[in-house]
Amino acid sequence: MKSDFKLGRLEAKIASILQKDASISIDELAERTNSSTTTCWRRIRQMEEAGLFSPPVRLVDPAKVNRPMDAFCQVRMKSQDVKARALFQRSMEAEPAIVEVYSISGEWDYLLHLVVRDIPDVEEVLMNRVLELDCVASASTLFVLRRVKHTTAIPVDPDD
Repeated sequence: MKSDFKLGRLEAKIASILQKDASISIDELAERTNSSTTTCWRRIRQMEEAGLFSPPVRLVDPAKVNRPMDAFCQVRMKSQDVKARALFQRSMEAEPAIVEVYSISGEWDYLLHLVVRDIPDVEEVLMNRVLELDCVASASTLFVLRRVKHTTAIPVDPDD
């Protein structure tokens, strides 16, 4: 985000609303933020230019596309050298079933979030995409029983 960009109360309100429903009209957004359509449009453009917003997407319900299972996989690397990390990260980015990859602290080096059809899918990804890499020492998998809370909305507070 541009360092000279200030997130005011209006920008914070706009960002909070759009995170929950990016399909609302500028007119409705203006009404919900007690501002004009021109002001809302201009603020959205400023926030886009500042890098506050990622490209707009439509979220898919995993169960509706036959991917009802979430699994998290902790990965321990054999080595932390630059080449090993780069190879691992490129390999994970190339796997569609892995929707999130985090470099983490603690006993494990990475946390992977998989969205899959079933346990054989998890096994396929782990055995043939993760554990096959020479740089990976070990992995441990956690299976999600039920999503209790899932949101993509980030709390937005104004800078002032």
